[in-house]
Amino acid sequence: MNTIKAVAILENPCAGSGKSAEIAIKLSNELIIKGITATVYSSDWPIHFDDYTDIWLIGGDGTISFFINKYPFCDKNIALFKGGTGNDFAWKLYGNLNLNQQINLVLNSKPQLVNIGKFNNILFINCLGVGFDGETIQSMDSIRFLGGHIGYLVSVLRTIFTFKEYKFIIKANGVTWDDEFLLVMIANSSRAGGGFFIAPHAQINDGLLNMVLCKKLSVLNRLKYLPLIQKGKHLNKPFVIHQTGTDFTIYCEKQMAIQFDGELSFANELQIGLHSHAFKFRY
Repeated sequence: MNTIKAVAILENPCAGSGKSAEIAIKLSNELIIKGITATVYSSDWPIHFDDYTDIWLIGGDGTISFFINKYPFCDKNIALFKGGTGNDFAWKLYGNLNLNQQINLVLNSKPQLVNIGKFNNILFINCLGVGFDGETIQSMDSIRFLGGHIGYLVSVLRTIFTFKEYKFIIKANGVTWDDEFLLVMIANSSRAGGGFFIAPHAQINDGLLNMVLCKKLSVLNRLKYLPLIQKGKHLNKPFVIHQTGTDFTIYCEKQMAIQFDGELSFANELQIGLHSHAFKFRY
């Protein structure tokens, strides 16, 4: 096993209503008790981690997304402790373990490689969504105080009544789709929005990304099928296209709102693939 000798604890003071500082103290104390060097960094993260064997991040999907984009070729062992609102990627790694259980798991686990997605020049680790998903995140800024899943669900319900499908040209696996779509998602992991299993079969270590397309639906059908999409029971429906691959192109004449790991960007065209460097996580 790759032994933990020195840990950089990185907290995001803006994540999870500021609870990351409390978690950082708990993690630091546990490491000190076990004779492991620990240093806590708040908003001023170091340029490099040469003095550490491991990095423990506290935050949600936005925090880990910021980390991989700031340190795109980091070769240290990483752990992610839930300190955000949605915590979808942390759930993929650690399920519903509480803090003490996760500490024990991380201390006794071997690092495993995790794939990273890339669109244009930006990395993502959980998922990327355009169309409905992008506009949902865009409208969610005003209700983030509600928290991850509840806030996302409220924003989804709002967007169901107002969103008009975009017309896309999408290319993957030698096939081209030229049509209007409600949802276009490229997922590295299975869960988004604090509990929506949009790509339920996605694995973070299989070298593949999952594409999920949802064709145009009426408002009534959007409401009807929302519970199925939430539970991940939608992939066999005739209005859903699901494929796996490593390279995707998405084009839209209208500028797209792009959700990546809960963050927001805008573009007309996306070139999507896998980042050349996989990260090492203890889970």
